[in-house]
Order: sequence, then structure tokens, then C-alpha cells
Amino acid sequence: MKFDNSIVQTTFQSPLGKMIIAATDKGLAGLWFEGQRHLPKELTGSVVWPTQADHPVLQQTIQQLTDYFAGQRTSFDVPLDLSYGTAFQQSVWQALLAIAQGDTASYSEVSNRIGKPAAVRAVGAAVGRNPVSIIVPCHRVLGANGSLTGYAGGLDRKTALLKLEGALA
Repeated sequence: MKFDNSIVQTTFQSPLGKMIIAATDKGLAGLWFEGQRHLPKELTGSVVWPTQADHPVLQQTIQQLTDYFAGQRTSFDVPLDLSYGTAFQQSVWQALLAIAQGDTASYSEVSNRIGKPAAVRAVGAAVGRNPVSIIVPCHRVLGANGSLTGYAGGLDRKTALLKLEGALA
């Protein structure tokens, strides 16, 4: 994924660790746990997005995340800017948005939902590259046998998120 220079960022201290939040004027473009896999090069190299903590989308995201972690929010309505993914990735991310809190889906179910039943591995790759953790709920995707598989933020966080949402006992 290649992000442009119009992005601004801030950080949020979640109960599961520090998060980096990035936005454009169109909406939320990124939400990552610090140090997770697949961070954009702009967060790991010498070029860093400017910090703008008062950006309205960043402020709205922080408030909604705070409510979510307090158990007071079951869905998000912050505007999203997912334009940095390919058309295929965007279709997968849109399918993830349809998985309600408390529910889960397998990678093959997501493949079927986007009309590409043979693309299970490609769906898995797109899920793994989801730039907006939690809000685009990639943590709700499980292996075919219901196993907790891959999560860029770590399986301990995936487990914690699913427990918070009531999808795991």
C-alpha cells in the first residue's frame, strides 16, 4: 500500500497497547497497534506523517475507541478512507464491515461473500493487510475450523477483542 502525503496522525493508548491513528480529509485511513506486522513504511522509515491530534476524524476515532473499549459501543460510524488498497482489498475490507460485533466468519465465508470462492488465500492476505484494525473488524475472521489464526496485532490481542465483543467465552 502506498499512502500519500496528505495523511496526518496521532496516537491512542488502548487497553491492548499504543495505537497509531491516521486520517485524510476523507476519513480514517489507518489504525494500527504500535509494532504490529504490516505497518506502512511511513511509520517505520525516515518519512513520518505529521502529527495533528486535533484533526476531527482523529478525535472522533479516539472517542469511539474509548467507548468501544469501555463496552459502550458495538459499532463505529467514523468515516473511512480505504482508497489506498487495491479494488480486491477494498472489496474484502467492505465484507469485513458486514461482520457484526459478537459474530465471526471464516476466510472461506468472506471469499464467498465477495463472489470469489476460490480466492481464500488472497482474501487472507487482504485481511492481513487491513489498514484499519478494530473498526474494519479483521479480528472477527477465523480459520475454517474456528481456530484463531493470524492477526497482524498478535493473537493475544485478537483473543482479547473477541472476548470484549462476546464472540469468545
